[in-house]
Formats: sequence, structure tokens, C-alpha cells
Amino acid sequence: MTSSFNSTGAQRNSSLTPTTPVLHRRWSAISNAEQGQDAAAALAEEAIEQEIDEIKRYEDFTTIDWVQDAARAQARRKARRQERVGFFEQHGRYGWHRKVWDVYDAGQAWIVVTLVGAAIGLNAAFLNIVTEWISDIKLGYCTTAFYLNEQFCCWGAESGCPEFKRWTGFWPLNYTLYIMFAGLFAFTSARLVKTFAPYAAGSGISEIKCIIAGFVMTGFLGPWTLLIKSIGLPLSIGSGLSVGKEGPSVHFAVATGSVISRFFEKYRRDASKTREILSASAAAGVGVAFGSPIGGVLFSLEEMSNYFPLKTMWRSYFCALVATAVLAAMNPFRTGQLVMFQVRYDRSWHFFEIIFYVILGVFGGLYGAFVIKWHLRMQVFRKKYLSKYPIMEATTLAAITAVVCYPNMFLRIDMTEMMEILFRECEGDYDYDELCEAKNRWWLILSLLLATVIRTLFVILSYGCKVPAGIFVPSMAIGASFGRMVGIFVQTLHESFPNSRFFAACEPDVPCITPGTYAFLGAGAALSGIMHITVSVVVIMFELTGALTYILPTMIVVGVTKAVSDRFGKGGIADRMIWFNGFPFLDNKEEHSFGVPVVQVVTTDVTVLLAEGLSLSDVESILKNNKFQGYPIVEDRGSMILLGYIGRTELQYAIDRTKRESLVSPSAKCYFIPPTTHSTMTPVSATLPSVTFDTISATSHQTTIDFSRFIDPMPLAVHPRLPLETVMELFKKMGPRVILIEHRGKFTGLVTVKDCLKYQFKAEALENPKDDSAVEEEQAKVWDGLKAITGWIRSRAGGVGYGRLRLGEFRFSGDRSSSSSGGGISPLVRERHDEDGVLDVELDDRR
Repeated sequence: MTSSFNSTGAQRNSSLTPTTPVLHRRWSAISNAEQGQDAAAALAEEAIEQEIDEIKRYEDFTTIDWVQDAARAQARRKARRQERVGFFEQHGRYGWHRKVWDVYDAGQAWIVVTLVGAAIGLNAAFLNIVTEWISDIKLGYCTTAFYLNEQFCCWGAESGCPEFKRWTGFWPLNYTLYIMFAGLFAFTSARLVKTFAPYAAGSGISEIKCIIAGFVMTGFLGPWTLLIKSIGLPLSIGSGLSVGKEGPSVHFAVATGSVISRFFEKYRRDASKTREILSASAAAGVGVAFGSPIGGVLFSLEEMSNYFPLKTMWRSYFCALVATAVLAAMNPFRTGQLVMFQVRYDRSWHFFEIIFYVILGVFGGLYGAFVIKWHLRMQVFRKKYLSKYPIMEATTLAAITAVVCYPNMFLRIDMTEMMEILFRECEGDYDYDELCEAKNRWWLILSLLLATVIRTLFVILSYGCKVPAGIFVPSMAIGASFGRMVGIFVQTLHESFPNSRFFAACEPDVPCITPGTYAFLGAGAALSGIMHITVSVVVIMFELTGALTYILPTMIVVGVTKAVSDRFGKGGIADRMIWFNGFPFLDNKEEHSFGVPVVQVVTTDVTVLLAEGLSLSDVESILKNNKFQGYPIVEDRGSMILLGYIGRTELQYAIDRTKRESLVSPSAKCYFIPPTTHSTMTPVSATLPSVTFDTISATSHQTTIDFSRFIDPMPLAVHPRLPLETVMELFKKMGPRVILIEHRGKFTGLVTVKDCLKYQFKAEALENPKDDSAVEEEQAKVWDGLKAITGWIRSRAGGVGYGRLRLGEFRFSGDRSSSSSGGGISPLVRERHDEDGVLDVELDDRR
């Protein structure tokens, strides 16, 4: 950083060695003979780079610059190669210590992937066991061992299970206990999330997509979030809320990968390598959730990662393999299966059934569009009215869900257990609550229809409350109930008209229709409809059943679902939540056609730094008076010739290091390009002024500072007439934090991802104008109705708990933060800085 030597510094540094951490950019132009030992110089240079990387921590709610990150990684690899060459030339051979270190360094990625996969598998087994016990404890307990769930307690029972008893013999009391347990579990989960880890709420898939793409969210993948997610998830599932654990499995898996990888220096310093681990962890999370390692890899490729090279695919495969292998070794269900609802089908299908498969596909698309639309409206209502009452909201929803769902035999039990029942064939002595009895078919159709409608309503209400919650399994359960209903209807139709030409393909005396396959296909359709994924759904459903015969029907159903879903808008619920929360994320699946040059969205009000002439106090004042994340370097304000770009973090670090290492005057001149006076200066041959008593006071402070090594001399710059679509592709493919606009060498402005998204939202609003005033009025009426209900309950309770249920006037007793919204992302996102540093609100107000 120091661009001139003072008199006192001359004596101290007259015997300068190459290992001294001198921050002079001109070293790269000095010959090997002048430097002395090239390998030693490379080590010194690498030490400085490491120190910069240690402080180069991207601030919260900023975007990683993948271009600069890749350049730094390449520089580190070059320094390592030079260091190895120097080591060999100095010692003449490699010792066994060196060989072991090289092997460890080369295989570090596989060590990390193995540890992450094993940890994910163990955590998944723990969650499966605990979730099943908590779900069953609401109904009763095991007399032989209280810690066993109903399945293990009744292991091997042929008919009936006297070991597992209901809490009482009086069903109204059991009903009351069921409701109390549900509320208690939801309250505990919401309290843990709010108190210890607000980021543990929700599914986390949309946020992880942004993190893998480069958006920094400090703490979202931290150890506290991982712990609370792992504890709160079984509680929220056991409470009976219409949420699942498969989506949050991705979150806790990626958090596991993040926590473990930080123990290794290579991953602490390199964001691109960490991205590989996060992508592999996401694949392992889906793999253990569905018992589908290949499906997990495809899910990570299709949904989670916008950058997925072959190396990442292989590591994702290996991580998912290790995780599922550990889960299989743990065998949490004691059946050899990786998930509860793993089934096998040995019957074939008939071509006349394609008509009904199309119906299932249409249902999946309509279900996804309906739930996404109303979920977003519910999120608007939740953010506007319920953000101060996260614990009360979760507890109340769990209690209402228990009240409504207990009378229905398909809603009373856990959703994964319900899918296991609905997927099964009617063979042998299997007959859950006379599900296979012909006399009950119309009653079963009505019951399944009610289950479908009620579950859909509660999914819209529950998904998004401040507990760990996913939407994969609830959607699959809805699709399974609808599919089983269609299957029973087709079976009834066949038995009513067995000689019809429509059923001519059916063989006599052999069951022609298998309702369980319709439930299986309906589950796949609903999952595809809500997430807008295709290939991974087909593979996941195939690995669940092992039924190669039903690959074609699954592809037909998912294809129809995709076609219907695209008619109602692009992107699944995770993509819509990214849009809703205002994260700076450009989806590779979207295609844009704006027809405008990038100059239409460019930011011109930018603070620039002059290459020469600014004093240190001027630079510090610029840093203090604005929050820009970086500054273009120009030759002078008249010509505005672009010379480079420097990030805020690097500039602040350079100033702090200068002050720490030597005395520096506030009036010292700052140079962001190498000063011309140093063109002939080398660290060993510089002509230094003599020191006298008359000059000590004048030369005891540095008078010039060289910041040139910290700038990016070749930032990504484009012409102002370049189409906006091309600039967005540059952001997607290359991942820079900022793109500068340069015309004939003159700096004219800059553009960020946020600028592109703002323009995109405005263009969409002009194409599809909406008047939400009627919706807001309806939401206000609903809120008034809720306040009236709570007021009535409070008056009936005789004033007990006054102030605890009074919405709109008093906060819930557990809410001690007037500024917090009960956890989650949006309150923090609204306080983040722009990519160019301006303190701003969300991308747009999409309420």
C-alpha cells in the first residue's frame, strides 16, 4: 500500500527480504533476479492474498461476485504451484509429510462430502423416528415401552394391538387431548424458532436457491438454525399442521454442509467451492427425504442450482449416496425401506386409463396454480396483520386443524402414513377402515373428496407460518387422496359396466383397476404442480415404487401438469416466494424480451474515486457518507476515463491496514493506480532520502498510499446500447456483482441485478395492471372479523388472559420485540443495502 518510503522507514526496511509482507503492486513486474527467490516471493504474495480473503467476507444481503471470486481462486492455485516448485528445488525431493499433505489437500473435497452425507443421513434417521413418535403420541401410548410409536409397539400384531392404548376410553376426552397436544407441539416449535433461530421457519428452499446463486444471508445456514430446525421440525409435523418435513430436509441438509465445510480452510475462503458442497447437500437432503438419491441429484440440478458442472453433479451423487446408505443402515422404520410410503406394484396398466391419467395431470396443474395464488395472498395478509403474533398464529392454526381433521380418518393420521395407506393395493387381509370394501366406495369417495378440499385449505393457511414447514408431502397427500378417489370411481365404473367396450382390455377374473396407482400418480401430479419440476418428480416417484411399468403413466401425468401449470404463470411456489420477498435472483428458466438497451436501467448517480489526488481523509469521508458496495476508479472528473473498480470491503481493509502498520497523515495522497514515480523503483534499489533532525517531523508520517493492488483493473464493462436481455444473461452465466457501462473508455454508469429486476417488475406491471384495492378491503374485513372473534372469546372467558388475545391492541405475551415480525426473511431483507450500496426497501412493494 505504501507508495513512498520515509526516512525512518528507509532504515528499517533497508534489508528488506522477499518474505516481508510488502503490499507494493509493482512487484509483479520485477524480474526473478531482482526478487531473489521466486518461490519465496510467491509465498509472501499468497500470504497477503490470504489475509485479504480472511476479511473479504461479503456483507449480509449482498451478492457474491463470482468473476472476482474465480480470479482469486486462480491466483491461489498459481501460488500453490509456484510454492511446490520452489519446495522441490530447495529440498530436491518430497518427504512423506509433504506427500501426505498433498494427498489430503487433493482429497479434501471427498472427505467433506463424505462427512456431510453421513451427518445428513444420521439427522434424517433421527427426524424420522422422533416425528413418528410425536405424531402417534396424540392418539395414545405404548404400554410396553412409552418411547415406541404405534408401528413399533404393534410390531408383528396380526389383528388388533392391545399394547397401544388410547389415552382414555371416552372419545370426547381423547378428542380434547388430541387438540391440546397439537397446540402444545405447535407452540413449542414456534417459541423455539422465534427465540433462538428465526431463520429456521418455513421451508427454506427459495432462500437456499438464492444462497447457492450467490446471495449472502448470514446465519441462514448457521449451527443455531440447523439445531432449531432439527428440533422444531418434528414438533411442527407432530402438531398436525398441514406441513411436511421433506422441504425443510433440504434446508437442514444444506445447513449441515455449510457448518461442516467451514471447518476446512479451503471452503472457508472459496465461495465457489462452498457452492459445490451446498449443491451436493441439497441433493442429499432430497435423497434422504424421499429415499431417492438419483432423484435428489436431479432435483438439485433442476430446481436448486443455476450452475451445475459435471464435477458438482458427481459430488452431489456421492453425497446423496452416502446419506441414503447411512439412512438405510440406521433403518429407522425397521422395514428395510427408506421412507414409510415405499410400495411395489406388480400389475400393469391399460391404455384406456390414459384418459384418467390426463385428469390427474390437469388436477395437478390446477392445484398448483390455486395454492400458489392463495398462498401469496395469505402471505400478504400474514405480513400485514399477523407478523406480530407468530406464536399465537401457529398455536391457533394447529388447534383448528386438530378440531377439523380429527373426525376424518384420512386427516387424523400423519400424512406420510396416509399416503402409505392410499398407495397400497387391496390384497390379502389389508383393509384400513374397510378401504377395500365395495359397499363403502361412495362413502369413501365423499370422505376422500372432503380430505382433499380440507387439506388444500389448511395447506394455504399453514405453509408460511413461523415454524419449520414444507409443502412437498402435504401436496403429495392431497394428490394421493384425489387420485385414490378417482381410482375408486374408475373401479366402480368398471364393476358396474364390466362388458363395456371401453373396458375390453381388462382380463376376466383378474382385478383390472388398481386404485393405489392412481393415488401414486396423483401425488406426483400435485408435487409437480406446486414446484413446477418434471424430470426429478418422475425419477423420485419411480424410486419410491420401483415400478418400471408405471414410468410412462408418470411421464404422461407430469407432462400434462407442466402444460397446465405454464398456462397460469412461470415458476413454482419457491420461485414465487423469491419474487415476493424481493431477493436479487435471476432465474435461468425465464426468458425475457424487453427490446430496450441497458442504458434504460443504468444507475448514473454513482460516487467515483479519482485515480490520483484524493487525500486519505477524503476517501474516509466518502466511505462514511454513503453505503455503496463499490466505487469505479476514473482518471479525472473531466474525462471520466474508466481505470478500474474497488470494492468497499477491500478499500476499508486497505485503509485499516495502512493505519495499523505505520503512521499515516490524514492528508496523505491516495493512488489507485501505481504512481509514475515508482516506475523505476524496486524494494532493493530504491533511492531513499537521508534522515536528519530537521526532517524527522516532516517525514515521520507517510505522504502517499498505494491502493492499486486492491482494485480490479479490468472490471466487466459493456456498451450502453447493449440489449438488456444480453446483460441479464451475463449476470446469469458469469455472476458479477456489478456491470459497468463504458462508452469509448468513458464511464457512464453501472447496473446491478436489482436494477434489472426493478425494470422487469415495472414492465410486468404495465403489461398486466392489477387493482388490489378490493383484495385489501377483503383482508381488512377478515382482520376485523378475527378481532371480533377474539374479543368474544375473551369476554366469555371472563377476562382471563386479558391482553393476550386482543389482536390489534396488545401483543401476544410471548412477543417481546416490537421490531421483529416473528422471524423469517422479509423484515431483514427490507433493511438491506442495494447492490450499489444505497439503503433501500425491497425491490418493489408486491403486497
